[in-house]
Amino acid sequence: MKAFRVIFAITLLLTVSHYHSAAQDVKKINITDLEKILNNRTDKLYVVNLWATWCAPCVKELPAFEKVAAEYDKSKVEFIMISLDFPSKIESQLIPFLNKRQISLDVSVMMETDHNSWIEKIDPSWQGNIPSTLFFNNADRKRHFHPGEIEENELRNLIRKLI
Repeated sequence: MKAFRVIFAITLLLTVSHYHSAAQDVKKINITDLEKILNNRTDKLYVVNLWATWCAPCVKELPAFEKVAAEYDKSKVEFIMISLDFPSKIESQLIPFLNKRQISLDVSVMMETDHNSWIEKIDPSWQGNIPSTLFFNNADRKRHFHPGEIEENELRNLIRKLI
C-alpha cells in the first residue's frame, strides 16, 4: 500500500509538472510596452493582432495567424498577439483557451482597461473594434491597418506586399 502511494504521488507530480511546462506563457503589457512595440525601428515586419477569447471572429481567424506565422522567419516577420480579455481572466479563461486550442504564438494581455487611452496609438482611424491587425515596419516606413477579420490568404498577401 505504501509503494502504491509513492508511485501515485510521483505520477501526480510528473503530471502536474508536465502540465505546467506545457502551459502558455502570457505576457502582461501596458501603454508604455505598447509604445515600445509600435516605435520599434528593427528592420522587420511586425504583425500586431488585437483580439479576445469572447470575440467569435477573433477566434475564427486565430488558426490563420498560427499557420501563416509558421511560414516566416521570425527575423523577418514577427507576430504579436495582444489579447483584450479582462486581466482578471488570464488564469481562468485566457490560458485554458490558448492551451485547448494549442496556440503557440506569443500572446500578451493589455493590462490598461481604459482602451481610449491607447487606441489611437494603434491607428488614429481605429474605433476599437476587434479583431484588428496592424502591419508595420518602421525602418522601411511601411504601415497598414486592417480593421476587422482577416482571411488566411489576405493575411499572407498583405505580408508578402509589405516585406
